[in-house]
Amino acid sequence: MRDYEALVRTIITPLVKNEQALLIRQTNEGHRIIINIFAESDDIAVLIGRRGVVANALREVVSVAGKLDEEHVFLRFEALDENK
Repeated sequence: MRDYEALVRTIITPLVKNEQALLIRQTNEGHRIIINIFAESDDIAVLIGRRGVVANALREVVSVAGKLDEEHVFLRFEALDENK
């Protein structure tokens, strides 16, 4: 099994302004892998992109990597709320 968390981190780190606020967590549920991406709201906006173009491209990359391992890989984006 690939390290999908590291793959996602390698791709998105150059896109975010605040690397210290970037948090990526991987959850495994059988053949289903969920990658949760937490970042500041401005960085999440960049990672999603207009009409979700960037997010869809990221999803496609991890999906192809997952298919090579017969895994279903999903990405979820969530903005960190500084008031919590």
